[in-house]
Amino acid sequence: MKELRIRVLAGVFVVAGVLSWAGARLWNSIGTLPSIPLAAPIALALIAVVLLATALSIRARLKAQRERQPDAKGVDPMMAARAVVFGQASALVAALVAGMYGGTGVFLLESLDNPARRDQAISAGFSVLAGIGVIAAAIFLERVCKLPEDDEHDGTGAASTT
Repeated sequence: MKELRIRVLAGVFVVAGVLSWAGARLWNSIGTLPSIPLAAPIALALIAVVLLATALSIRARLKAQRERQPDAKGVDPMMAARAVVFGQASALVAALVAGMYGGTGVFLLESLDNPARRDQAISAGFSVLAGIGVIAAAIFLERVCKLPEDDEHDGTGAASTT
C-alpha cells in the first residue's frame, strides 16, 4: 500500500480551491451563491475524531504487544489495513472538501460587510480547519500502522521483525 503524499493532498486542495473560487465568482454573477451547510465542519470534525481514536487505539495495542503484556490484544493486520485505507480515503475527500470551502471562503472575504456572507465565510473557515484536522488524523493513523522498514533493501542484510 502506498503512503499518503502531502503534495497530492496539497494539489487537490489548491485545485479544488481555485475551481471553487472561480465557480463562486461565476455563480455570484448570476445573482445568488449557494449556502455553506453548518453541518460541514461538524461532519469533518467527527471524522477526524474517529480517525484519531482509531489511531490511538491501534497505537496502544501495538505498544502493549511490543511490551509483551499478558492481557495485550493483538492488532489484526486486515483491520489495520482497512483503517489505513479509510484514513487515506478520508484525507483525500477532506482535501477536496476543504479546498472547495476554502475557495468559496476566499471569495466570501470580499463581502464581509453582509452578515449572511460573513456567517458563510466563518462556516467555510471552520470547514477548512476541520478538513485539515481530518488530514492530520489520517496521516497520524497511517504512521501508527506503518510496518518497520525492512533493512534487507538497504544492503545491511539484517531483516527487521514485525
